[in-house]
Amino acid sequence: MFESRCGVECNSCEKKEQGICKGCLVIDKPCWGTCGVKACCEGRKLDHCGMCPEFPCEMLRTMGVEYGFDPQPKLERCRKWAAEEK
Repeated sequence: MFESRCGVECNSCEKKEQGICKGCLVIDKPCWGTCGVKACCEGRKLDHCGMCPEFPCEMLRTMGVEYGFDPQPKLERCRKWAAEEK
């Protein structure tokens, strides 16, 4: 079962635990503003990025890198979620 559009483990996120964010699957926009990945998935009517024929796109591969986040774990989760849905 997928938890987010981009592969982030929302159920393990401090912001969700603190009640700051409920997760992108159930909110209109993230607590930090806009999210291109969320908008893209929802515009294409995809549950998550792993379902996209362009996966992994440049936007997803670089999301969070400027803040020191490693994109590989979320890319792997998207692959896993996509495989579970087949």
